[in-house]
Amino acid sequence: MPSNDVRNLLHTAVPTAAAGVVAVAVSGAVAGGKGALGAAVGVLLTLLYMGIGLYVLQWTARTLPQLFQAMGLMLYVAQLLLLLIFLALFKGTTLFSARAFAFSLVAATVVWMAAQIRAHMTSKIFYVEPDSEKSDKPQKTGPST
Repeated sequence: MPSNDVRNLLHTAVPTAAAGVVAVAVSGAVAGGKGALGAAVGVLLTLLYMGIGLYVLQWTARTLPQLFQAMGLMLYVAQLLLLLIFLALFKGTTLFSARAFAFSLVAATVVWMAAQIRAHMTSKIFYVEPDSEKSDKPQKTGPST
């Protein structure tokens, strides 16, 4: 993973994880152990889905830039379907608090998106590759004047 990709991932994952710690603490105080577990599951699911999504989009932008927008839409639908499958599997569970799970999932997703927007707006991304400019120019073979 190039350093810019790692930097973007860190600038989005760290604030989300910090918000997750707050969500787990608040849910634990309000709903007890099941609330803390539900919040932790929600935040971990957000970090997993969004992290994989960011990695896939960055890979697509590098290797297949013509498919970037289509991949973004497909990835969004895939994330929603995976979340739907997760919710269907744990429907009516007593393992964790569903309310704490839902609130932490939404809060972590909002924090992730805000951090991603901030990371993108503050990053300095070249729109021209500096190295490619050298290789595109023809080399002079004759004497210079």
